[in-house]
Amino acid sequence: MVKQSLQQSLQQKLSPQQIQLMKLIELSTLELEQKVKDEIETNPALDDDHLSSDSVDDIELDHDVPEPSDSSESENDFDLDQYISDDEVPAYKLYANNSSQDDENEKAPIVGGSTHLDILKTQLSEFKLGEKEQRIAEYIIGCVDEDGYIRRSVEEIVDDLVFKENLICSESEIRKILSIVQSFDPPGIGAQNLQECLLLQLGRKEKTEDILFAIDVLSLQFKQFVNKHYSKICEKFKVDESVLKNAILEIEKLNPKPASNSNDTKYTQQIIPDFSLSIDDEEITFTLNSRNAPTLNISKEYLNMLNLYKESGGEVTKKNKQAFLFIKQKLDSARWFINAIQQRQQTLIQTITSIIKIQKKYFLSGDEKDLAPMILKDVAEDINMDISTISRVVNSKYIETPYGIKSLKYYFSESMSKSDGESVSVKEIKSIIEEKINEESKNSPMNDQALVDFLNEKGYQIARRTVAKYREQMHIPVARLRKKL
Repeated sequence: MVKQSLQQSLQQKLSPQQIQLMKLIELSTLELEQKVKDEIETNPALDDDHLSSDSVDDIELDHDVPEPSDSSESENDFDLDQYISDDEVPAYKLYANNSSQDDENEKAPIVGGSTHLDILKTQLSEFKLGEKEQRIAEYIIGCVDEDGYIRRSVEEIVDDLVFKENLICSESEIRKILSIVQSFDPPGIGAQNLQECLLLQLGRKEKTEDILFAIDVLSLQFKQFVNKHYSKICEKFKVDESVLKNAILEIEKLNPKPASNSNDTKYTQQIIPDFSLSIDDEEITFTLNSRNAPTLNISKEYLNMLNLYKESGGEVTKKNKQAFLFIKQKLDSARWFINAIQQRQQTLIQTITSIIKIQKKYFLSGDEKDLAPMILKDVAEDINMDISTISRVVNSKYIETPYGIKSLKYYFSESMSKSDGESVSVKEIKSIIEEKINEESKNSPMNDQALVDFLNEKGYQIARRTVAKYREQMHIPVARLRKKL
């Protein structure tokens, strides 16, 4: 039996204006500038000239909108208020599309320059090859990755050519063309592994005693060399450490990624600080980048258009109703955008003020060990905002300090308790680990357990796996790989 029921529920939803405000907060300085330019282009009621925007508030937008009259009524029965009322349908409700306005429309930048593949193809054109050999060579060059390696085996290349190029060839033909590609510049290009890459580069060098011994080490004792078992290598070749050290110095001059320097196209990220911090007599002051506070106002032409009808008491005809509705919607959108920019500025200022207050000791000294443990929740509770808002503020924001330009994320870290109960920042522990490793003897570097013992002596209760995790986060290899002769 079908039963009807009535249920009441309370749901919380973000309005389109709130969603757009969150997106504005998340933007970097460059992205905000572009957003403002786009908004000015699409909204004629928005102006970046130095005009007074207060006059828009003098226009009464709180009148009720009467029901639309029928066609028999006079065209002069309409006044201005019914077209500029706040009760009109907002613009976002009149918009329909298969995609959301909030969807990010990212376009790939168009860049120029030559890649390592272009360089290899240029060198290939200097060789006189048959049609079949030319197709094999072009396919092999296409297999070279961004580091300069060919990750596919000869057997796999043979199969690829059969299925993709409809070209039947033998492994000997592939190896012949592969040797030609490996003779191209930069040295080491087209290698199938690191060992082959280093040997190809050594093969181009003048055959001195050190070079010849380095070739023997890489050819016969590559595994021991990678694992830095130098004593075993010396015992195998019956040489002293000085001879091995000279060979290692030659190997260290080689490039393990030969294609990394052959790409002329450079991708750089421009960083514009959102804040500038200065210290004067232990007083910390900061300023917000003016590019984060654009001067935006309501267009004077639009204001004059409405004021003209308001002062003259003129009436609006049905033909002009759509025009005035358009003006009203654009004015509403412009006023909201200006308010959103101002709210963004206030949110940024409140957030950086809280961060400076918590990290005051660090900003005065510049020593990473003085960083206090701080998470997003600490700042959110201090300024009475949501954690998600703080996360958006911190995202892609930078501050210029006397110690360099740093991301706001740099000042956030988890806490750890010392033996005396004091809470310290994880960054402080990382700084101590890095400092101790830099001071260690290169002949006998400290392993993770030795670092744990050192930290425990200083009162930091920490496990060995935690030290290993912090070391890996700082891209520091294990003790065995840090060993030098």
